Amino acid sequence: MRILLIEDEEGLVITLSDRLRNEGFEVDFASDGEEGLAKATSSEFDLIILDLMLPKKSGLDVCRDLRRSSIETPILMLTAKGETIDKVLGLKLGADDYLTKPFEVMELLARVEALLRRSPVHSNGSSNEKYAFGEVEIDFNRAEVLKAESPVDLSAMEFKLLQFLVENRGNVHSRNELLDAVWGYDAMPTTRTVDVHIAWLRQKLEENPKRPRYIQTVHGLGYKFVS
Repeated sequence: MRILLIEDEEGLVITLSDRLRNEGFEVDFASDGEEGLAKATSSEFDLIILDLMLPKKSGLDVCRDLRRSSIETPILMLTAKGETIDKVLGLKLGADDYLTKPFEVMELLARVEALLRRSPVHSNGSSNEKYAFGEVEIDFNRAEVLKAESPVDLSAMEFKLLQFLVENRGNVHSRNELLDAVWGYDAMPTTRTVDVHIAWLRQKLEENPKRPRYIQTVHGLGYKFVS
């Protein structure tokens, strides 16, 4: 599998590139946002590791432009900032996960493997059916979603979260369970990854996101999908 590393810290590029290659990945890299965007749009990659703070073009702008170009490659965003707003904005623009510097390489590898394993691009699909609710139609095999017959642009992890909720409809799932089932790693105390993705699924799919009919909150327990 091919990974594009967009990072301007030379030492980190060397460390991550060597480790990823040792794990069997083919790695290409770019040292600024413009070069990274050009490579990501001109070649096929299975995963993009994208730093938030980059010369010439920020990681947020790169992420936004990739999603606007309908490139659905999973994106793992790296950030040296601890503010929740930066993480939320990255997820809002289409990143599938984030990791705050400094981090352990083993954790990065675990998240890379989880994103690749759960990406609709590489999944064989656990469902052979289509599913519809309200004005929404889901094709699990093609990883496509329509609302009122118009395509809905979901990130890889948004689709996987939706698929998991639909396939387990009626059941209540805690944030920890969703992180483990969809992202493939245990929850950390401060994570809001699930909440952010739930909010954006509601924004894109519910008729009234503030009063969701299908993707419901069970206070004190988690979330469930109700058809």
